[in-house]
Amino acid sequence: MLRQRIITGIAIAVVFFAALFLLGPTGFSLAIACLVGFGAWEWSNLSGFSSLLQRVSYLCIVLIVLLLSATLIDFPSVAALDFNAGQTILAYTVPWWAIALLWVQGYPSSAILWGSRWMRAIMGLLVLVPTWVAAVMLIHLEQGPWLVSLVVVLVATADIGAYFSGRRFGRRYLSPHVSPKKTWEGLFGGVLANLPIVIALGFGFGLDLRHWLLLGFTVLATVLSSVLGDLLESMVKRHRGIKDSGNILPGHGGLLDRIDSLTAALPVFALITASSNGWF
Repeated sequence: MLRQRIITGIAIAVVFFAALFLLGPTGFSLAIACLVGFGAWEWSNLSGFSSLLQRVSYLCIVLIVLLLSATLIDFPSVAALDFNAGQTILAYTVPWWAIALLWVQGYPSSAILWGSRWMRAIMGLLVLVPTWVAAVMLIHLEQGPWLVSLVVVLVATADIGAYFSGRRFGRRYLSPHVSPKKTWEGLFGGVLANLPIVIALGFGFGLDLRHWLLLGFTVLATVLSSVLGDLLESMVKRHRGIKDSGNILPGHGGLLDRIDSLTAALPVFALITASSNGWF
């Protein structure tokens, strides 16, 4: 099982980074749109829709909202992508994660507020569509592929740091009713694991104090939001009574099981970057 998981993980990384650096902004954006579409298919099951008609209908709704978002940001006009419109979309959708945090903290009692199929369906829209908008905005920046890579590396580093520090020092559970294995010690370990990245970037770009602080805040917000993205999907799966969102990835489960952290991290990172004109 571990070998299968490692092989699948390596294959995912190779395909992702090949698409990121070889497809160009438009091609990569369309590839992410396909992933969001498949994520919507899996989320339809998490929402509690069981019939083929219901799941296809939900997929179509997500794709329509995705198309509307693309129209608002003038995609695929590479030369004139409307970053202001993208920033507005994220500014209105990213704050919903504050509500998600309250729901995760309050689970299982909070399920009375979001446990219906339609509320979970709306949650899926707020999770998936901003992820695509954020990815499109980042990939269209001058250092786009490297910025997207940075988010992925930050999330992966936090996950690895949390795993080892949680196993070694974990005592206090972060959200026992949602994810019994996650601890506060693991969370702190995940944050600290990214400290070398912050230091390397700071010295590498020759940042002044202001940009050092902005970089540190961006990394901290991205890492913390990635944990929330993971917990949110875990909460919905637990409520639905399933272990994985799907079985497309051998040893890993479904697509959402691999990108749940990124669905929160990417929008948060993109919004901070767009609002502050970046630290780089």
